[in-house]
Amino acid sequence: MGRSPGGHARAGGARADVGAGDALILTRACPQPEAGADSEAESVQARRRGRIPITVSGLLPAKDILDVEKMHAIVARLAAEAARGEAVFATHAEMALRVRRALDDPDCSLEQLATLVRAEPLLAARVVAMANSVVYNRSGRVTTDIRHAVSSIGFKALSSLAMALIVRQMDEMSKVAAHRALAARLWEHTAHVASLAHVLARRVTHQDPDTAFFAGIVHEVGGFYLISRAASFPGLLDGPLQGWYRSGEVSLGRVLLKALSVPQDVVDAIEVMWKGYLALPPETLGDTLLLAEQLARVDSPLNALAGQGEGMDRAHIDLALGEQTLSGILEESAAEVAGLTAALQS
Repeated sequence: MGRSPGGHARAGGARADVGAGDALILTRACPQPEAGADSEAESVQARRRGRIPITVSGLLPAKDILDVEKMHAIVARLAAEAARGEAVFATHAEMALRVRRALDDPDCSLEQLATLVRAEPLLAARVVAMANSVVYNRSGRVTTDIRHAVSSIGFKALSSLAMALIVRQMDEMSKVAAHRALAARLWEHTAHVASLAHVLARRVTHQDPDTAFFAGIVHEVGGFYLISRAASFPGLLDGPLQGWYRSGEVSLGRVLLKALSVPQDVVDAIEVMWKGYLALPPETLGDTLLLAEQLARVDSPLNALAGQGEGMDRAHIDLALGEQTLSGILEESAAEVAGLTAALQS
């Protein structure tokens, strides 16, 4: 991936030059040293979740090996079920699936879509909330009409909200209160990532904002499904999820994305996120999604379960983008991010 020369980034409060071809490694160099300061340059890989990577050498303890094997067995079973068309989704998600199927029909009219949306109160509420957000309602005039709201946000955004309903309602499938709470925290993280991805696509990477929004909504689908089915595997979420980010998330996520008929460009972007290398300056849909996840202020609760919990440093990334900086753009777009996040959490 070629990059435009002359850009620069800052991670962890230190600046790093980013030129053509600097796609995988974020070099963090110390500022001009003060008296007694250590001026040695430090290099880190920009990894998924914005974490400074920790290299673990040697063999895993016996207990961790057993945990990894257990995780692999459970994920393999769930993935096999999904591949056979036996993925289990919440009953209320059926209407959202009908909306997505209707959107794939070129003969489907705006009135037909509005009728389907009206039949699902949760989806209708989110459509109206998004239509009244600062992103789609610059005039400030509040609308409550479903047909007008669908027309305002467009079919792509409607597809994203329908998918959001499918993913969000996975937490209803669990009979365990602690699991539902975990899913609720994961949704809070997802809503922030999706909203940031929308803004970053429009202002930074110049990708389609609605596609980036959709990608943000489905990027944790494997985690949601794992939580929703955890009650069938006692103890699964009681201890470390060893191996989840190594392979479990990818193998389960792939079959679920296929089962939900997620577009290939979104699947490709999520694959970039799974690989975990952030390209700077960011340009692609995958770059957009990964950067959004690194910038999200709400962390995924699965990080702690997977051994990437609180207390680990989060990378602080800033970019010079022409006459602006990434941090400046995010500050200007704070109201947009908040509005989209609120629409998803309504």
